[in-house]
Amino acid sequence: MNPDLYEAALAWISGLFREDATGHDVHHTLRVYRTAMRLAEEEDADRELTGLAAMLHDADDPKLFGTGEGLPNARSFMAEHGIPAETAELVCTIIGEVSFSKNGSRRPSTLEGKVVQDADRLDAIGAVGIARTFAFGGSRGQAIHDPAAETGTSVAHFHEKLLKLWDLMNTDGAKRIAEGRHRFMEEFLDEFMREWDGSE
Repeated sequence: MNPDLYEAALAWISGLFREDATGHDVHHTLRVYRTAMRLAEEEDADRELTGLAAMLHDADDPKLFGTGEGLPNARSFMAEHGIPAETAELVCTIIGEVSFSKNGSRRPSTLEGKVVQDADRLDAIGAVGIARTFAFGGSRGQAIHDPAAETGTSVAHFHEKLLKLWDLMNTDGAKRIAEGRHRFMEEFLDEFMREWDGSE
């Protein structure tokens, strides 16, 4: 990715996510960017599209901004920095196909979209993913766990989404990384339930 554009995007998202406490902060974006660029190298995906989409992938997340359809934040950034309209549309397509809540198990239509989706989903699992889950749940007033509730708690979120992500990875590189992170989450949940039940 062009170094000047990268620095501009970094400064912009740092401001955008400055007060975030949900786990969707600038550090999440940078982890997604680094992972996406590594996967793009392995898959021979377009680095400029991948990098720009990774940096902007949460800029219009309705959970955070409520900006609605059309990705106005991402579009505004790209217009301000002279991104050609055709490139901007491709980036917006990638961003629009990343979200699990919107797309579920549907695969992105481009290689770059598959790479960015994998990178974003990898950051939702493993040790960092566990931390982000409880940070987000706390920010929304969710209980950590309720044995009587199948949904609406942080622990329920593992079963609703996170434990499904390993099988939904698009690229071989992401599948390799996801395997260990998935196993770590299973071990964490086993330990959590033993402690919760007082059996350990």
